[in-house]
Amino acid sequence: MLPLRFKSKLLSRPLPHGTVRLTKSYPVGQPQITILKYTIAPHTTMKWHSHPMPNAGYILSGELTIEKKDGTKKHFVAGQALTETVDSIHHGITGAEPVVLIVFYSGTPGLPISTSKQ
Repeated sequence: MLPLRFKSKLLSRPLPHGTVRLTKSYPVGQPQITILKYTIAPHTTMKWHSHPMPNAGYILSGELTIEKKDGTKKHFVAGQALTETVDSIHHGITGAEPVVLIVFYSGTPGLPISTSKQ
């Protein structure tokens, strides 16, 4: 028997009732994928914001709660993937440990990753 050389595991496939609104299509124009690594301090409440493009992340460490403006909350821990809301106002709240996450944004050149909604 040959040794396993490749293994995959599905981390996320958003459903209509999940954290992402699937009614938004990808931006028109030249595609640009942006990948960011965020490190967020413990006990941080981020500013209200929205994203104009589909995006997804993977939590490397810590805990993060995503709260929508309507009060809906979803809690994520290290090892979980998340699909963020598109054109929906939300913010993140970290727990007792720093959060480190990688986020992939599917946009176009010049399209901002997020817009503040204070």
